[in-house]
Order: sequence, then C-alpha cells, then structure tokens
Amino acid sequence: MAESEVRLSKADTVVGDPGVGSDPGAKPTCSVHEGVRNLVELLPRITRGLRRKHGPRVEGGSGLGNRHRSLLSAIYESEATVGALAESLRLNLATTSGLVADLERAGFAERYSDPADRRRTIVGVPAARRPCVQQWLDGSTAPLARALEHLSSEERAALVRAMTVLDTELNGPGRHDSD
Repeated sequence: MAESEVRLSKADTVVGDPGVGSDPGAKPTCSVHEGVRNLVELLPRITRGLRRKHGPRVEGGSGLGNRHRSLLSAIYESEATVGALAESLRLNLATTSGLVADLERAGFAERYSDPADRRRTIVGVPAARRPCVQQWLDGSTAPLARALEHLSSEERAALVRAMTVLDTELNGPGRHDSD
C-alpha cells in the first residue's frame, strides 16, 4: 500500500473504491487527496451531529452544553485539580475554572480541600448528582457508541488512532490559531 493511501473496511464506499470488476478480497483504498475530500465533507456534518442535544435533558442544568461535557466526564471518572483538568482537556486555566464554576452553580461539581494536602483543591461530582450525570453522559455519547458498534475492534482502534493523529496535527505542540 502506498504511503498516500488509507485502508478502509469493505463496507465503506468512498471515492477510489475499487468497485465492480475488482478483486473481491481487496479492501477499498483511498488516496490522501480522496481522503481529504471525503473528510472535508464529513467532518462538518459529524461536528454538527455531535453538537446536537442527545439523550435526556439535565435537570437543573440549563445553560450547560457540549463545552461542559468533557469536563463533566473527566470529573465523573476521577476527581482532579483544576490545573490537572486544564492540562488533560488542553484548555487554559481560566477557561477550565470558568467551566468548573458553571458546573458548580448548576450543582454538578463541587470543590473541596484535598485531605492529603489541604492547600490543594479537588473538583468532583457530588454523590447525589452522579446518577443524573451518568444518564446525561450516556445519552450524549450514545450516537458515538452506536456508530462504533458497527466497527470491528481493529477498525475502532484504527479510527481512534486516526483521530489522534488529526488532533495532534491540528492542536499539537507548536500549533497556533494563525497557522
């Protein structure tokens, strides 16, 4: 396979699909140019779809949106400091602190002193709100889960690797808005 080609599953139909008359065992291929063209069409639609409200409404969560989902998911999985959250979400400290404040006002986050080091402040989901948060997170990720169910384990791993490469290219070290 040439360096400029990407292998897809046999179920995928893309520009450059070998189609009729091809070796039936051959997997479709896609040149870099064809891949770019397909992604330029797909990514805006996928982004719009992900931004749509999916799943149940969050009681008391008016004003919370997709920008809060990653942070809420992170503190649901593991309590952390605002600094650690900012680093893991690749946000600046002020933005992360503002998102935490939004979640606090809505009752979905709480800050407390770290018992091991009283100088540190930890952010977590209040125990009483965990079931509601879990329901919201499950509903908001359901479309992704349904889509991933159509892929084999190897295809899911390849998709995650490809998205990671794209993220690194777009947002990695040395990348600036003016690039």
